[in-house]
Amino acid sequence: MPSQSENFRQLSLDGRDLAKDPQGVTRFEARQRLSGPLHPALEDTVRTNFDLGDYETACFAAMKAVEVAVRDASGLDNSLVGVKLMRVAFAPHQNGKAGGPLADAGAEGGEQEAASALFAGAIGAYKNPASHRTVDFDDPIEAAEIIHFADLLLRQVERAKDRQAATTT
Repeated sequence: MPSQSENFRQLSLDGRDLAKDPQGVTRFEARQRLSGPLHPALEDTVRTNFDLGDYETACFAAMKAVEVAVRDASGLDNSLVGVKLMRVAFAPHQNGKAGGPLADAGAEGGEQEAASALFAGAIGAYKNPASHRTVDFDDPIEAAEIIHFADLLLRQVERAKDRQAATTT
């Protein structure tokens, strides 16, 4: 409390609530992990649901934002969804054939394949399950890390868009 002296300490109302909650410290630490800015696509719905303790919805919304960003950046059709969308968007350039619209033609083949696997794996592991059934996200720190992972993927999509723009100008 602001009016405390060095000799006497009293818990604030928030501190008492935190102390009563068996997962209070864990929730506090998870909120701290997300205290900095996130990609704009994650700020509203994702942060709000996370702060409300709805980790399943927050993680689903974060990965949905990745899927939407990939579709928008790649220009691929709405008929492609989930893992298949990621595989097509990031398909490696091979044997002189053009790859997916978001694949980095300047990267080594294995790195291109890894980027495709990274995006497909993220969507397959963290978006698809919540699309099809209830997923028990009871660990707020894990949820915060999934949201940070989505933030990283969104930043990689932005770089891929920048590469596209540079090659068309």
